[in-house]
Amino acid sequence: MRYLVLHVAIVFLAVIQTLNAQDKYPNELLALKKYFTDIEVQALAEEFQGVHASSGLQDGLFPVRMTGVSTKPIVDTANTYLSLLSSSELLQTQFSVDSSEWRRWFNVDNGVYVRQGLSLKEMSAKQRSAALQILEVSLSKKGMQQAFDIMKTDRSLSELNSSSFLDEGLYFLTIMGKPSETEPWGWQIDGHHLVINYFVLGDQVVVTPTFLGAEPAVAKTGKYQGNEVLQDEQNSGLLFMQSLSQSQQKLALLEAQKQSDNMVAAAHKDNLILDYSGLQAKTLNPVRKEALLELIHVFVSNIKEGHAKVRMDEVRRHIDDTWFAWAGEAKDDSVFYYRIHSPVILIEFDHQRPIGTRMLHDQDKPTRDHIHVVVRTPNGNDYGKDLLKQHLSRHKH
Repeated sequence: MRYLVLHVAIVFLAVIQTLNAQDKYPNELLALKKYFTDIEVQALAEEFQGVHASSGLQDGLFPVRMTGVSTKPIVDTANTYLSLLSSSELLQTQFSVDSSEWRRWFNVDNGVYVRQGLSLKEMSAKQRSAALQILEVSLSKKGMQQAFDIMKTDRSLSELNSSSFLDEGLYFLTIMGKPSETEPWGWQIDGHHLVINYFVLGDQVVVTPTFLGAEPAVAKTGKYQGNEVLQDEQNSGLLFMQSLSQSQQKLALLEAQKQSDNMVAAAHKDNLILDYSGLQAKTLNPVRKEALLELIHVFVSNIKEGHAKVRMDEVRRHIDDTWFAWAGEAKDDSVFYYRIHSPVILIEFDHQRPIGTRMLHDQDKPTRDHIHVVVRTPNGNDYGKDLLKQHLSRHKH
């Protein structure tokens, strides 16, 4: 019920933005800001546990160890960026490594949500270049391009809605802790349809929660006409579902017709209780298991190749305990939702109802033009929390 109300609130925001009505309806905008703030306050009041099944948290999944993949380039670029900030900008940007700021991210636009850090738009040219260098040394070429393409969709959405709250530069960077090759720290970029939490401990990294989205997913007009986002994730998921036998598809199916939004692990769901459901990978033959791993790799490959391999090795060790679930039809033009869920990774892909493109679509039905994706690390290691807890228990700070 809470998320139905949330969706209604976001739809209302989209409507008044479509009318360019931020000046005409200031009281409504203030009410929405309060509403979203209340949701965040309620979520942060809960002590972090992590996404887990109703049977409880699984322990021992994330040992502190050496991976052999250096994080020095990330440390160096982050320190360079911080050196370019004034004292007031540092206060706005840098937080403690265990700060609740990690959990303060939200997939709504800046009209109703206040973010910390500096936005790319307000940075100087030197600061912006240094900030983007952090992303470049942390993400793969594919992941970096995807981040840029998502930012472009906000420009396209702004053009459709004449909204000042949407812009390709309204993405905010914060640093948690002090960049170090030995001590825990991390960075976060937060904005509409793009949130990356990147925790670092030694040469280990945890890059969740990551939230990706797009509306319009394919830009038909405007400055970035032809820009496409999350199409590989869409098409690869559909191909995997279509490759399954009818009996396997039946086991994977959560619901035959997709009527609404299905995502359950988005913002402020850090302690979500989610049981495994759908088709268990241990029932698949080796070829289909590899196909499922390839689908997971589509999402994991957004980070640098060395750390992506470490992550995929972790995922592979739990492949038999990985579940694949689906909602909707599986025709070539279907709208759908799918979930991949194991003890160490949770991926959701969801075709959503239109918000900023309501003028182009049936307003009550999910569309391929609005996509949400979330990737999490269940059992307590989102934001690197499990690694941080182990580190702090061994070292006095």
